[in-house]
Amino acid sequence: MDDIIPATVFLVGAGPGDPDLLTIKAARLIGEADVIVHDGLVSDAILALASPDAELISVAKQRSRHSMPQDAINVLLIDLAREGRKIVRLKGGDPFIFGRGGEEVDACRAAGVPVEVVPGISAAIGSAAQAQLPLTHRVASSAVTFVAGQCKGLSDQDWSGLAGIGRTLVIYMGVATATDIADKLIADGVSPALPVAVLENGTRPEMRTLRTLLADLGDMVVREKIVSPALIVVGEVAAHALAHDMLDTCRALANTQEGRATGGKRVE
Repeated sequence: MDDIIPATVFLVGAGPGDPDLLTIKAARLIGEADVIVHDGLVSDAILALASPDAELISVAKQRSRHSMPQDAINVLLIDLAREGRKIVRLKGGDPFIFGRGGEEVDACRAAGVPVEVVPGISAAIGSAAQAQLPLTHRVASSAVTFVAGQCKGLSDQDWSGLAGIGRTLVIYMGVATATDIADKLIADGVSPALPVAVLENGTRPEMRTLRTLLADLGDMVVREKIVSPALIVVGEVAAHALAHDMLDTCRALANTQEGRATGGKRVE
């Protein structure tokens, strides 16, 4: 095995789920691979492009915990490369946007293993396009920022200036902390009335786009049973999306609750 020249590890972006959004190079590499080490967010339709003889190894992540720790994933990639196998490390979205691709590149370089990155359409770009939600807009937004909403110490992170008039904030992995995110932004001076869109299962057949106001974000996530993968888009651009508007639902619920509290009588 010492005489085997290490194979190249290809870090491939699988995009947000729709196989038609793969790059030509990504689709070719998936079909040629001997082994595919893939994340849990990679869709079955994309995995189906693999050769019937390919070995599929899942390193799916659930609620901030990998089925295989990141260090072990790094070692696995290096060991497979040293066996001379054709390897694709397949990641949802783009490898370098919250995909820990940088860590895997560093590990391969340190071990003397060739590595190449094949970009993918990020979850934000793909999901926003499907929802016809412009992340930048000449009138509504001249800046866009991507942040992770499930990192430790969320309340201690400095998001000042990232959301508000003329800016778009895209939050990955924020479903579980949606209420905390809304509270944090409002406490930092963002208007509770700022439009917010949630893009669930972006580009997939079951995709939902829901819109509300920032003040209602956490309640809407619970009310509509929103689950990951989902993105939260905060900003005036959310008003441009093709979305189910949840504001009427929110008002109807409030009126129903008020009616029950007053025995059906209108309160002036």
